Amino acid sequence: MTPLLCLATAIYFEARGENHDGQMAVAQVVVNRMVDDRYPDTICGVVWEPKQFSFTHDGKPEKMYEVEARETAMQVAEEALQGNGLNITSTHYHSTGVKPYWRKHYKLDGRVDNHYFYTNETPYK
Repeated sequence: MTPLLCLATAIYFEARGENHDGQMAVAQVVVNRMVDDRYPDTICGVVWEPKQFSFTHDGKPEKMYEVEARETAMQVAEEALQGNGLNITSTHYHSTGVKPYWRKHYKLDGRVDNHYFYTNETPYK
């Protein structure tokens, strides 16, 4: 899989219902992790790191059936890989419908569409 396809897959499954900025923020988290020494140093390594993104371990096939959503995810991924992100430092996010335990340990950066974004300022993953 190419970095573009890995990133687009993450965007599609994690944020396809979000607006452009919401999808770009998810893409930015993946890019931010890639440059962070605590995480894998490739886009695909970050996306497919075990248990980091819910779509990778939900038991469903990773098929991007919705054509328009897939094309949008590819476009956003391409923008992000070209360095046209939102200039956020976030390394984590979660949807507004859940409250993961780890959120209390990271700095809340804010909300974009239906996700909250956080920066991990600890020395740990």
